Amino acid sequence: MTTTDLPLTPVAADGGCCGPAAPPMDVAAARDLARTFKALADPTRVQLLSIVTSHEGHEACVCDLTEPVGLAQPTVSHHLKILVEAGLLEREQRGRWAYYRAVPGAVDGVVGSLSSLTPVTAPTGA
Repeated sequence: MTTTDLPLTPVAADGGCCGPAAPPMDVAAARDLARTFKALADPTRVQLLSIVTSHEGHEACVCDLTEPVGLAQPTVSHHLKILVEAGLLEREQRGRWAYYRAVPGAVDGVVGSLSSLTPVTAPTGA
């Protein structure tokens, strides 16, 4: 094979040998994703999200969430507030009780964001 038969590697506009394969995540999206990760970094919040999404209609009253996690209602409400602020749950007041429901597509969005951060194929041997 001669050197004229070798494929040429494109040079990035900045003069480097490799440019990004896809545009990187912007600052606002990174902040939102980090807030979501922070909300999910607590096992109680992951458990609460799981309980809510497993209920019929993907919603549950706060009164149904205290016993499964073994915490007082104010503590559970605090955890739920963080999940709401992260965009994973929605809150609706019905009389004296608050009901929480999963935001449609929120968990799928987190998974989609993660998949965009990882390479599709791992490099093979060196």
